[in-house]
Amino acid sequence: MQIAVADQRMLILATQLSADDAKKKAWEKKTVAFDAISQVTSLFSRPKDEDFELLYSEFRYQPFWHVLAHAKYVYDRSNTYQVATNAPEVQTVTFQKTDYEVTNGHVHIAVLEHCHEEEQYEVFVDGLTGKVLDDLKRYKSFSTIVVKGAPEKQAPKGAIFVPPQARVSGIMREALSKMIKSIQADTILTEDVNVPSVDLYYRPVYAFQYRWKTKGKDAIVEIDGVTGEVRNGLRIFKEYFGKVVDRNFLFDIGADAAGIFIPGGSIAVKVAKRYIDSKKTKNK
Repeated sequence: MQIAVADQRMLILATQLSADDAKKKAWEKKTVAFDAISQVTSLFSRPKDEDFELLYSEFRYQPFWHVLAHAKYVYDRSNTYQVATNAPEVQTVTFQKTDYEVTNGHVHIAVLEHCHEEEQYEVFVDGLTGKVLDDLKRYKSFSTIVVKGAPEKQAPKGAIFVPPQARVSGIMREALSKMIKSIQADTILTEDVNVPSVDLYYRPVYAFQYRWKTKGKDAIVEIDGVTGEVRNGLRIFKEYFGKVVDRNFLFDIGADAAGIFIPGGSIAVKVAKRYIDSKKTKNK
């Protein structure tokens, strides 16, 4: 079996919304972050701008993984086809100069099947929760910057890069387990698995933490830096401010791959060796 894995890439989605525009939009939508409180309050009196204050804001990049895998199998296998005769009086059938005895109204013809199978697996995984989110596919239509060195050098000053909690090794394990299959064949002509994309995307997010002073409540508004969408935020990531993203840690799937269980045993070793050899070459 041939397994080809593309070089792992880190890509930064280009920001489509300026910081000033994001701040303005968040201020306009700030009551949305307080959900039920704002709904109840609006029944009695409309909250005023002076009831709110901005406690904190950050510009961060959140991760998600994109893995694409493709498998191709071409093989020959022996089989026997059962063919019904046209009448009960038929006792023998001659086909291709070979005589076949009729059994229970059928003849059994030995054949060689020429088979071709192709399968594809594509997945988008949130880097923080590890959940598969098909909605992340929409970001592929936007422009990106391929990171060659430290990602911090290709982003605005003060930007926070949130390291992914979901490791790509687990995603690769799932992808390979779906692509690698046991083939029952006499002759396998092609048995290729190709992983053309192992990409870590970073998407820009503006976050603003507000306090509703008269209610004593805090809430977060997030603005998607690519689509401009507004949503309630769950947390802020200032604990990662100033920390450097370790590329080797993010893409160190060579060591992890050794533990990937794939039917066939030796396949996992081949995958691990490819990653490890690649890493050794880069470190020279």
